[in-house]
Amino acid sequence: MKRTLITGMSGLVGGALRRRLESVGGYELTALNRGLLEGVRCFRADIADFDAIKPAFANNDVVVHLAAYQGAKDWEGHLRGNIVGTYNVFEAARLAGVRRVIYASSGNVVRGFESLPPYDAITSGRFDDVPEGFARITHEQMRPVGIYGAAKIFGEGLARHYSDEYGMSMICVRIGSVNRSDVPEIPRERSTFISQADIATMLQSCIDAPDDLKYDTFFATSNNMWGYRDISHAKEVLGWVPKDSADAFYDD
Repeated sequence: MKRTLITGMSGLVGGALRRRLESVGGYELTALNRGLLEGVRCFRADIADFDAIKPAFANNDVVVHLAAYQGAKDWEGHLRGNIVGTYNVFEAARLAGVRRVIYASSGNVVRGFESLPPYDAITSGRFDDVPEGFARITHEQMRPVGIYGAAKIFGEGLARHYSDEYGMSMICVRIGSVNRSDVPEIPRERSTFISQADIATMLQSCIDAPDDLKYDTFFATSNNMWGYRDISHAKEVLGWVPKDSADAFYDD
């Protein structure tokens, strides 16, 4: 049994991951959540409170850090939830001897490219204006939008530090657009959509990745024809293949 702590399990992605891991078996799940979750071992605490969250990390092999603050321009919220909170999670994992942390980054770390051609045409649905063979954005690039995107870059950099300094396995996943409806809802999501099933298998692939994977960053979207984020790196390193596609919801 792989002992796995999930922060923010009550969220959309956390719920999808929980269902996936419970269905396949082999994982002993613990939640770190602000609210109570039924049917799973649950520690209730705010990730900004270091002393309160520390007990949740004991005797876990892997932490999947999904909890985040997603407000627009509220610096204090981002500072507490995405800067201090992320540091607290990484440090509590280190002190508890956790071997791997999977950090939920965001496509917002590269969303700034959507103001430039051809990505502006792709995300607005002007596909006739997109040149053949356009260059996709790779996991080595960044151009954040908003405090949220910048805070997620901080988390990626902090993960690199924890890997280099302490030898921990730190995996960053730049998650695309996940919806409760589980369908692309706006033109932009023909590029950025990822189904609940696909993000769950992506995170499972990170949990199960070889121990010698010490640091890496991956994009996570479904297999979308108009996807501008290059997911080939995740396929090559993790062997992950998304099963769904935004294209299935369109006739053209």
